[in-house]
Amino acid sequence: MNRLKEKYNTEIVPSLREKFNYKSVMSVPKLDKIVINVGAGDATTNTKLIDAAMNELALITGQRPVATKAKKAIAGFKLREGQAIGCKVTLRGERMYNFLDKLISIALPRVRDFRGVSPKSFDGRGNYTIGLTEQLIFSEIEYDNIVKIRGMDIVLVTTAKTNEEAFELLKGFGMPFKK
Repeated sequence: MNRLKEKYNTEIVPSLREKFNYKSVMSVPKLDKIVINVGAGDATTNTKLIDAAMNELALITGQRPVATKAKKAIAGFKLREGQAIGCKVTLRGERMYNFLDKLISIALPRVRDFRGVSPKSFDGRGNYTIGLTEQLIFSEIEYDNIVKIRGMDIVLVTTAKTNEEAFELLKGFGMPFKK
């Protein structure tokens, strides 16, 4: 069993039940899924960039990414409808907890001048988004094999109803929020 999943069941659930007075264990918010999105808009001219982004995302997550396609054509960006412009992965279950553990304990501390993630990045419905500027903070990526440095968006989707509940949940997992 994963370290964070065990911590959720033994420490986080009791503390959230006490703090928010939940009647049932089922009403305690939990982490539902993690969606990682990499935009590769420069792939309109070179399709190999999409493949490189997909390979890097597969290395980081341990799951095969899906290419995201343009919904409509934009002539100014030389973009056609249906053209691949990025990739994404949705992690659930064991892989989700493994990725979160790796993100919190290994990747985020490797960010230059890291002082914590912003506590203001909640969407109002209990979901949290982190934007990373480079994929190099993940230990699976080798600097020599990189085609282009690109960032990614990581969305932590929870079942929490409010931002405060989601904040306490993520803080329980060990998310390093700014003071």
